[in-house]
Amino acid sequence: MAKTRTQKEEQIAKLESQIETMKSAVFVDYKGLKVKETEELRKKLAQENVDFNVTKNTLAKKALSEKGIEITPEIFEKPVAIAFAKDDEVTGPKGVNTFAKDHESLEILGGILEGKFIDATMVKKLALLPSREQLYAKVVGSIASPLSGMVNVLSGNLRGLVNVLNSYKETIS
Repeated sequence: MAKTRTQKEEQIAKLESQIETMKSAVFVDYKGLKVKETEELRKKLAQENVDFNVTKNTLAKKALSEKGIEITPEIFEKPVAIAFAKDDEVTGPKGVNTFAKDHESLEILGGILEGKFIDATMVKKLALLPSREQLYAKVVGSIASPLSGMVNVLSGNLRGLVNVLNSYKETIS
């Protein structure tokens, strides 16, 4: 059933708001995926706060051009779905790439990072980066490691001093 002009305008407005709030986006060719697999992908991405939209290519092109983002025209030669990552630049590409490994019919076509188009190889490289939480954990571990080592060294000196004092006490008694 054809969409009315109002429905199309609402869809474009929704896409524009997602483009404004996104950290990154991934364009995928979903042709060949079953409806159940598409829903599975949508649920997995939603757990990471990533919106997965299947929309008409003409509406997506219009929304992107309204926001000043130029996309390679070859992207829209196939049916395209867009995954918008809201919290972290890596979560969208990582989720889509992980799902694409198990489902060969899902093809990554490209993406958007910092308002600019990136090709599929860059999206896959972005997917290999650790997430923001993993990077925070590494930083905290790097800071905590020397501190815990210093605590161990200082407690070792104190233990040695206590042992010497105990030995001295036993020789006196």
